[in-house]
Amino acid sequence: MAGDNLQVLNALDTVKTSYYHFTAVVIAGMGFFTDAYDLFCISLVTKLLGRIYYHVDGAPKPGTLPPNVSAAVNGVALCGTLAGQLFFGWLGDKMGRKRVYGMTLMLMVLCSVASGLSFGHTPKTVMATLCFFRFWLGFGIGGDYPLSATIMSEYANKKTRGAFIAAVFAMQGFGILSGGVFAIIISSIFKNAYKAPPYQVNALASTVPEADYVWRIILMFGALPAAMTYYWRMKMPETARYTALVAKNAKQAAADMSKVLQVDVQAEPEKIEQLTQNKSSQFGLFSKEFGRRHGLHLLGTTSTWFLLDIAYYSQNLFQKDIFSSVGWIPPAKTMNAVDEVFHIAKAQTILACVSTVPGYWFTVFFIDRMGRFAIQLMGFFFMTVFMFALAIPYHHWTRPENNIKFIAMYGLTFFFANFGPNATTFVVPAEIFPARLRATCHGISAAAGKAGAIIGAFGFLYLAQNQDKSKADAGYPAGIGVKNSLIVLGFVNLGGLLFTFLVPESKGKSLEEMSRENEDENNTEAEEGQNKTLPV
Repeated sequence: MAGDNLQVLNALDTVKTSYYHFTAVVIAGMGFFTDAYDLFCISLVTKLLGRIYYHVDGAPKPGTLPPNVSAAVNGVALCGTLAGQLFFGWLGDKMGRKRVYGMTLMLMVLCSVASGLSFGHTPKTVMATLCFFRFWLGFGIGGDYPLSATIMSEYANKKTRGAFIAAVFAMQGFGILSGGVFAIIISSIFKNAYKAPPYQVNALASTVPEADYVWRIILMFGALPAAMTYYWRMKMPETARYTALVAKNAKQAAADMSKVLQVDVQAEPEKIEQLTQNKSSQFGLFSKEFGRRHGLHLLGTTSTWFLLDIAYYSQNLFQKDIFSSVGWIPPAKTMNAVDEVFHIAKAQTILACVSTVPGYWFTVFFIDRMGRFAIQLMGFFFMTVFMFALAIPYHHWTRPENNIKFIAMYGLTFFFANFGPNATTFVVPAEIFPARLRATCHGISAAAGKAGAIIGAFGFLYLAQNQDKSKADAGYPAGIGVKNSLIVLGFVNLGGLLFTFLVPESKGKSLEEMSRENEDENNTEAEEGQNKTLPV
């Protein structure tokens, strides 16, 4: 129980915020910076890939990726991420957080570089090798989710734990922003160095041979920030909670935390022995006891993350199509290949500056004041409202005089996604499950989210197509249109709001209090209703 906790865990819960906490945020956060950059930079270059590898002589529009290729290029990294979240989450509980942490980072570095070196003489071979390396890139990214969240939650004190975990996740915002900025820089350099006419003036000359370097450089840049933090990740000690509660090594846990926190901590091996003998706290993931204690919690974290990512990734990966549909990006035929990359990156950068990045940091500032539940409920509510406000009068927003207003409304849905469930769904699973299952359960929750992302990424490709097949993109069947797609996403957000009521509030509580892993059977029965979301 909380009051009878190990001294090393009490020290972690009550210690003042120190330099080491901020160092841990940066070390873990740079992984998420790379994650976001690598996952979302592909949306900046898919139009360019279509122009380079799928040009059709005499066509009125520039070449585009065929539906199956576009789905694979956009979605394969998400499939890898889902697999990595499950595998590395499980491995982090079996081998320890630190031992697995370096593996994920090196995989990300190697596959970022390899993605840019995708080889072949035909479009098919280039796309096949790109998809292969992006799958394994996603696999490494997937491991970063449960490990970074778990490590930060196990290091932080209970007063500011939410802010520190959210700050790690908020580095995603800077990753998305940096992707846009870097693409603007690279496309500007190539645009000025290699002049090309718009597609409608000279279709063949509009894509200069050097444009093939643009997408490769943009993809490879993601390796740099990850490589820079590898040394520091390897220098981090294993978390005391894993060492003490899972590895059962009280002396090592006390020694590590004495060095990190710069306080004297007693080892207390006899308490570790007592915890080991308490069979009621040794239940497994698929046991009835886990289902009784945490079954609804796991349903809550998986369902909310799943529903959120359907909406979030469909919007984020395909925002270039939404910008084009309202006229914020010029028609493709009026631009050359590199110029189109510039305009797409500029639109993403503006949106990141005004909505994505501020939303993340609003969560960091308010999460330990408002609580996780309130922020998640508020976020889903406003995402639902703004999505329906965009969808129902959609044709009103598509008029040229309303384009800026449409983008403002669209930006608000991103703001409340990030100052809302996109951050809290990451934070909460790292706080409410037992230490020996914490990374596994976070990985399961995150994998459910990526399953939603895959549905969003693949589904929106087809759903958002024009209802008139003659106006749909080449190779695509008729869809339900952007308006109806936005209505569907509005109902998805509403579902997320309802499932939020299954998620407990963890503000101000220790990890052991939330997981109840140190309780005996009598205390478990007595406190069965303690961790409810709603007040009685």
